Amino acid sequence: MKAFFDDRQRAHDPKMFMANGTRLPNPEQPARIEVLHAGAQAAGCEFGTVSDHGLGPIAALHSPEYLVFLQTIHTRWSRIEGASDEVIPNIHPDNRHASYPRSAVGQAGYHQADTSCPISAGTWESAYWSAQTALSAADAIVAGEHTVYALSRPPGHHAFGDLAGGFCFLNNSAIAAEALLRAGMRPAILDVDVHHGNGTQGIFYHRRDVLTVSIHADPIRFYPFFWGHADERGKGEGLGYNLNIPLPRGTDDPAYLDALDTALGHVRAYGADVVVVALGLDAHENDPFRGFRVTTDGFARIAEAVLQLRKPVLVVQEGGYLQPDLGANLTSFLNGCQRA
Repeated sequence: MKAFFDDRQRAHDPKMFMANGTRLPNPEQPARIEVLHAGAQAAGCEFGTVSDHGLGPIAALHSPEYLVFLQTIHTRWSRIEGASDEVIPNIHPDNRHASYPRSAVGQAGYHQADTSCPISAGTWESAYWSAQTALSAADAIVAGEHTVYALSRPPGHHAFGDLAGGFCFLNNSAIAAEALLRAGMRPAILDVDVHHGNGTQGIFYHRRDVLTVSIHADPIRFYPFFWGHADERGKGEGLGYNLNIPLPRGTDDPAYLDALDTALGHVRAYGADVVVVALGLDAHENDPFRGFRVTTDGFARIAEAVLQLRKPVLVVQEGGYLQPDLGANLTSFLNGCQRA
């Protein structure tokens, strides 16, 4: 199986995030790369060179205002007397139509949804090459590969068109899907991360040319809280083109696979000819977020079910954090892709 990764993704090295008002070590660490890379190699992946597609495919989904912010905010923030090493917001507008401030502090609040997406000196470089990794994997699909893995880090599915959040800055899965669409394909995004892909939903919510489906822990008591509920079905032309399947905390393999059957039924009904899997390995029973109880073998069964669609599959890495089974979970999923 072909895979893609660029070493410049290591530059983003967040030190902390806040949860329940407490400063904690940030779990989205560069060390994830070593584990995931080894896990992919154990499944027989051969890593290719990532190509630079420029800003165009990124700007197709992310606003110029937001991209300027990501590229410049750390330098501007560093000029503030007494500022922290990382850009972390402390004030937010009450809606997306509020006035746009000139202040670095105000813009951080406008463009960062929460305190789990700190921006450091290396964040833009890593996010840029994470997106380029997904785009290179999309190129391989267009060229005729059936299953391709993009080791994209930092992840992307919580990033809206102009808003970072949940460790995410650029929405790699959405950017790849848009590239596939522009290449003449009909993509569906299937998000299997334990957290709802709220940024992906937001980007395509008013559109009917990309189907978005997310299976995740019920947000009524789980991040991202405000998005991911079953009644969110899309708006305008997008009505009926977004499917959320929230499941109870502690969902295990059989219940998860039942929900996956429903999700795949919608992908079939949409007539997708390519599936972008936003792969969150944080659904595992030992992941630090403890949302679901999917087993290592369960990831292989998820992959096998997706491959039964008999469509090309682009796997884009999302969550999944440092714990003893992380690499084995990826190996299991990618092996499942090759057995189906």
